[in-house]
Amino acid sequence: MNDKQAKELVRDTFESEFKKEKFDKFITELLKKNFDRSKALPKRSGNQAVPEKYRDFITSWERLGRYEDPEGRIIDVLIVYLKKGQSLYRSRVAQRNFVADYLRGNLGTKSLKDAALVAFVSPDEEDWRFSFVKLEYKKEDGKVKEVLSPAKRWSFLVGKNEKSHTAQSRFLELLKSDKEPSLEEIQKAFDIETITKEFFKEYRDLFIKTKLELDKIVKENPAVRKEFEDKNISTVSFAKKLLGQIVFLYFLQKKGWFGVEKGKDFGTGPRDFIRRLFNGEYISYKNFYNEVLEPLFYEALRVDRSFNDHYYDKLNCKIPFLNGGLFDPPNDFNWVDIDLLIPNELFSNEAENGILDVFDRYNFTVNEEEPLEKEVALDPELLGKIYEKLNAIREDNFDEYLKALKSSAKENEFNKEYGVYYTPREIVHYMCSESLIYYLESQLDGKVSREDLEVFVNFADLFIENEKVAQKKAENGNENTKYKYKIPESIIQNAEKIDKLLDDLKICDPAVGSGAFPVGMLHEIVKLRQLLSVYTKNNLNTYDLKRHTIENSIYGVDIDSGAIEVCKLRFWLSLVVDEESFKDIKPLPNLDYKIVRGNSLIGFPEDWRSDIGNKISELESKYFSETHPDRKKEIKKELDALILKRLENSEGVLGYKVDFDFRLFFPQVFKEKG
Repeated sequence: MNDKQAKELVRDTFESEFKKEKFDKFITELLKKNFDRSKALPKRSGNQAVPEKYRDFITSWERLGRYEDPEGRIIDVLIVYLKKGQSLYRSRVAQRNFVADYLRGNLGTKSLKDAALVAFVSPDEEDWRFSFVKLEYKKEDGKVKEVLSPAKRWSFLVGKNEKSHTAQSRFLELLKSDKEPSLEEIQKAFDIETITKEFFKEYRDLFIKTKLELDKIVKENPAVRKEFEDKNISTVSFAKKLLGQIVFLYFLQKKGWFGVEKGKDFGTGPRDFIRRLFNGEYISYKNFYNEVLEPLFYEALRVDRSFNDHYYDKLNCKIPFLNGGLFDPPNDFNWVDIDLLIPNELFSNEAENGILDVFDRYNFTVNEEEPLEKEVALDPELLGKIYEKLNAIREDNFDEYLKALKSSAKENEFNKEYGVYYTPREIVHYMCSESLIYYLESQLDGKVSREDLEVFVNFADLFIENEKVAQKKAENGNENTKYKYKIPESIIQNAEKIDKLLDDLKICDPAVGSGAFPVGMLHEIVKLRQLLSVYTKNNLNTYDLKRHTIENSIYGVDIDSGAIEVCKLRFWLSLVVDEESFKDIKPLPNLDYKIVRGNSLIGFPEDWRSDIGNKISELESKYFSETHPDRKKEIKKELDALILKRLENSEGVLGYKVDFDFRLFFPQVFKEKG
């Protein structure tokens, strides 16, 4: 198979709704002559084919065949059909565990398999998921045994609404080769790291081009130059924010929230809204940034326009009000009166190296990658990696940065001198798990052993479907069942207490960076409380549980303003992914007093909030959910004044001899005080 044929095969398979014959052809070309069709199994459904714990999620499955790689490892090829009403995203844990049970031989297939290539198909969706699912095994006394660990899944989201650029880049060489691929080569095709590195290089070039274009505009346009000088706006920070805003929209358009027709629900909009907007499908324009993006950012997304059908009168489509602060003009930039005429070619051009040209080539997913669930697409963690690489660049060292790009060694030296370091996801997950185990062990006074807590925290994903059925059987008095509890009895007996401990937990990351640790803790807390709800019946949907946890449990501090903005973005996206409303999308919360810019090396006095703490807490809670821009400013002004008053009354602050200085902890409070 030549290069052109391979690309066409991938495009034909992955840029349309699922077709069994197309998928079959792709698999045949990928796995070559060792793909054994005699091992095919026709579609299986019913109670014997689908265990009870999965029947709310899966209706049937079939096996196209079996592949044995050059090392003798077995990879089965499956199609799994989801139940009507079950989305590819929301039932992902059940999907993964179902295939894991299949690989273990628990679905009537008996023998252990090493891995599976699986097409997950939902009757409600135009897209589908192509996954590689793998279990870990070890040899003991000459026999192969499974390690007690959940399965891991790597996936491409493909279909009518997705581009196949990423899939082409990953499978091209395997399709063109005459050799049968090894298990490792197949797994490598699902590796997201290569894609992330490729995207960052293009993103970096776009940032440089945008910054230099802004420099030219500032130099040639006196009105823009004066505004940037008066508002202390640098072209570096403006370029970073502009690209960040556009990336955010690329994540969100995957929800179908933009470009919605009048009278239709959110979720029905095109998944390529930004490209259509640029193409003039909604309104005509001369300058894309000045006439389209600025009103979109600073009016449609920032101000509640539900009274006029969500901005329909301006853009000829519905746009959701998002709130949250992301779309506040940088440093109160006067976008209404100042014409910032960024050339349209910066966004898209014949050379196909504009911002939209580059972004259109990649798949974006709002879902944060989890330790067991990895999507081959650009996810919100990307924002953290971009922050890591670009945070070092400032106005005063930009020229030095350009020189450093001439060699990878010099670029690394630059990043070491000025940059920040991003903690790998696996380490973040370990830190979060161990912290929660230690916290619960210390609070439960010996009622639950550490060993039981380790099973609870580390294997919640693996056991949740089983626990739901076991609890249901127990409530119905059905003791003679194969569905026994797998979570330790001590956890079940203390479920209410553990849930309360997790609800009361307060977490502060003193160097939040781009939010890896607090976002990781958010996911862990939500996962554990969802498992506990099986026993406690304290059922909260995922969105409400996340929002409650962010409001009541998570805090972060960082001395770098760029880190604060990226951290907020990741929290907002973590809520967006679980937003289920299609009539009225919930506005994003304000995180200004949850994720704070400051110096955490400087402490608080013990009586920090003893006199006005209740008032501050009350206003913070009110500010968290406020949506009107003017009222937000009023509450913020009152909050800052109260904090400032408390600090001025603290001995040693503002000129007195002290061991710490709160001006460094809350610099925004002292902005006007000097």
